[in-house]
Amino acid sequence: MKSKIFQYRSLGTDLATLMLRVIFGGLFTYYGYNKFISYDEILPQFPDLIHIGAKTSFILVIFAELVCGFFVAIGLLTRLTVIPIFITMFVAFFIAHKNDPFQVSQIAFVYLLLSIVIFILGSGKFSVDRLIFKQTS
Repeated sequence: MKSKIFQYRSLGTDLATLMLRVIFGGLFTYYGYNKFISYDEILPQFPDLIHIGAKTSFILVIFAELVCGFFVAIGLLTRLTVIPIFITMFVAFFIAHKNDPFQVSQIAFVYLLLSIVIFILGSGKFSVDRLIFKQTS
C-alpha cells in the first residue's frame, strides 16, 4: 500500500476523470437549474456583457450550466459540451469580474481552468460516450 501511495503513476485516471466530471458537471447543473427556476427574477438584473442582449446571454448561460453541465457529468460529448462552460467562465472571469479583486472572481477562474482539464482528459472509461462509441481504453 505504501508503495502505491508514493509512486508517480496514477491510482486510477479513469476513476479520477469520472469524479472530476461528476463534481464539475453536477455543480454546473445545480447552478443552471437554480437560474432556470428563478428565470423571471434574475433576468431583469442580468447584464448584457457581450452585446447580444441580456435575455440571449442569460439563456446561453442557462444552457451552458444546466444542459452542458449535465452532459459533462454523465460523460456525453464531454469535449464538445465543456466548450460552452469554458466560454461562460471566460466571460465571467475576464469581462464580468475584470475590475473585481481576485477573491471575488477566483471561482470563475478555477472553473475556467477545470474546464480545460476536462477538455484534455475527455470523458474517460466510465462515460456515456464509451457506451455509445464503443471506445476501449
